Amino acid sequence: MEIIRSTVEMANWVDRLLVGGRTIGLVPTMGYFHAGHLSLMRLAAQEADQVVVSLFVNPIQFGPQEDLGRYPHDFERDARLAAEESVAVLFAPTVAEMYPAGFQSRLKIGALAEPLCGRQRPGHFEGVATVVAKLFNLVRPSVAVFGEKDFQQLAIIRQIVRDLNWRVRIVGHPIVREADGLAMSSRNVYLSPEERESALCLHEALELARKRVRDGCSAVRQLKDEIEQSIAGHGGVDVEYINFVDQYNLTDKSSVDRETVLAMAIRVGRTRLIDNGRLFEGA
Repeated sequence: MEIIRSTVEMANWVDRLLVGGRTIGLVPTMGYFHAGHLSLMRLAAQEADQVVVSLFVNPIQFGPQEDLGRYPHDFERDARLAAEESVAVLFAPTVAEMYPAGFQSRLKIGALAEPLCGRQRPGHFEGVATVVAKLFNLVRPSVAVFGEKDFQQLAIIRQIVRDLNWRVRIVGHPIVREADGLAMSSRNVYLSPEERESALCLHEALELARKRVRDGCSAVRQLKDEIEQSIAGHGGVDVEYINFVDQYNLTDKSSVDRETVLAMAIRVGRTRLIDNGRLFEGA
């Protein structure tokens, strides 16, 4: 596995590979790999000849009160894990390499960036879209793999690809969970044992909603009330949002159907966690 830190070297590597007619699968990450990241790498390897994993903690997607300064990192461990997955290149540029002096551009996002996390994190998705645009231009992948835990991000990236006619296929990977149902996240390392127990309220809420839908309840107001009561039984949890939205345009639903996704965000102590899921089996 090659470790590349220069944008010029990355572009040159891509030029050499594409001349031979081979394809590239891109897995964008911010590092501190867990089993979910490794699953993305394996899926990319099934979809393309060579896999490039980017490791870049993108400062322009963090707000002033967020966790940029303490985001977990362990480069040597990440490099070893990526190499074990037969990744061809680990692209790990510095901030100065990605955003040199004088950098001004941002990719503007429309309505998809407004609800859910967009309300709580203004400017976040513009930062995400901008770094993804740079990665697509540098790596020129035929396929890019993203985790479905970041449900809104995935919807936005798919929209951008359509709008800007990028010739890259976007593949979503289902959420990878711990044995007790907690969605895997690099930020889980922040949680104390007590906070981690409280964080299970997200998966419990998702399973409660699925059970109630199987039982015939489709009224969003009723389902939301029951979820709020369920989460309230866990100490130290502050709810940011509980929304039932259309999986394509992220608009709120008043009644659950096969296109409905339950999306949630909470804070447990200082840690912000998100989770989501479709409510019909096979949807």
